[in-house]
Amino acid sequence: MAEHALKQDMFVWEGLDKNGKRCKGEMSGTSDALVKAQLRRQGVNPLKVRKKAKPLLGGGGGRKITSKDITVFSRQLATMMSAGVPLVQSFEIVGRGHENRNMQNLILDVKAHVEAGGNLAEGLRKYPQHFDELYCNLVAAGEAAGILEALLHKLATYKEKTEALKSKIKGALFYPVAVIVVAFVITAILMIFVIPQFQDLFAGFGADLPALTVLVINISQIFQDWWWAIFGGIALVIAGIWQAKKRSVAVAHFFDRLMLKLPVIGAILEKSAIARFARTLATMFSAGTPLVEAMESVAGACGNIVYYDATLRMRDEIATGTQLQVAMRETNLFPNMVIQMVAIGEESGALDDMLSKVADWFEQEVDDAVDALTSLLEPLIMAVLGVLIGGLVIAMYLPIFKMGQVV
Repeated sequence: MAEHALKQDMFVWEGLDKNGKRCKGEMSGTSDALVKAQLRRQGVNPLKVRKKAKPLLGGGGGRKITSKDITVFSRQLATMMSAGVPLVQSFEIVGRGHENRNMQNLILDVKAHVEAGGNLAEGLRKYPQHFDELYCNLVAAGEAAGILEALLHKLATYKEKTEALKSKIKGALFYPVAVIVVAFVITAILMIFVIPQFQDLFAGFGADLPALTVLVINISQIFQDWWWAIFGGIALVIAGIWQAKKRSVAVAHFFDRLMLKLPVIGAILEKSAIARFARTLATMFSAGTPLVEAMESVAGACGNIVYYDATLRMRDEIATGTQLQVAMRETNLFPNMVIQMVAIGEESGALDDMLSKVADWFEQEVDDAVDALTSLLEPLIMAVLGVLIGGLVIAMYLPIFKMGQVV
């Protein structure tokens, strides 16, 4: 009951000031009666006081809140506080100026919670889909130690680095998928709409067609008769794999391990997981989070279930007194260079600095690998499409060339 009584809501009010002029605004309180009493103490004669409708995140005409929105918000809030702007006013400025209505509602809701006397970390925990445990724990640590501004800067840098890395990985995975999709779509269009025109032309030749032409015509016939089954089957397979990966740990483990073994792409994903591991652990450790407590958040940030499981095993070993470097070596997932740098960091008491250097190194490695992959795949796309379309054109014109030789 006491907890319920302390709940604060936002109220919209209209009234008359000391000079009789009409004024309006918003105020937080536990009831409209208390808001009216508070307004009277401020010299305002309240005419209307009503509870403000709570905005629905995901509605109200705004777009979906993305991790990029959270990253920009983190940097803006850190910058505002560095400039000496109070926390509540910082939320007001950042919230009112945001283009995304849903993000604006979220920021102002957290601001109302803080304005009512709540902790910032508690306000952020109301939105776990946007602020994970790592984020909330670091904010709570900053509030408790009186170094919120410094930790907000660390969080903003962490989110920016993580977003840049995610963008690079998406770029690396996009090109192979683009090659496959473009090749398949062009092939389907040719098979369904173009090849039948040649098929009608060849029907009146009265001569045997080349084997390559017959093969292409037969494949075209399959596409014409079963295009709905082909497209539907591919969509069902992709959707089935996606759902199975989300619902089954065994399936997710299989695909994540398979992705790590792919040529070129596997190396990029491995370096990305190590960079995320190092960046997250460095951020949490520098904020004073105990190593064992930090490992669970680190596991979730790795982005690959193989590294997730390995990090949780490392956490259990560290809890029994094992050094981090030893636990990392036993997983057989980390390069020797990473383990050696962690060992130096543990011995020198500068583990967070060494982990930050590891993260910087592997993020640069991912950048270089993605650039190399992009340079490799651009001519590959041209070659694949050239061979595909060129092969179909040759198959269709072979009978015409053969007939010309006979004449």
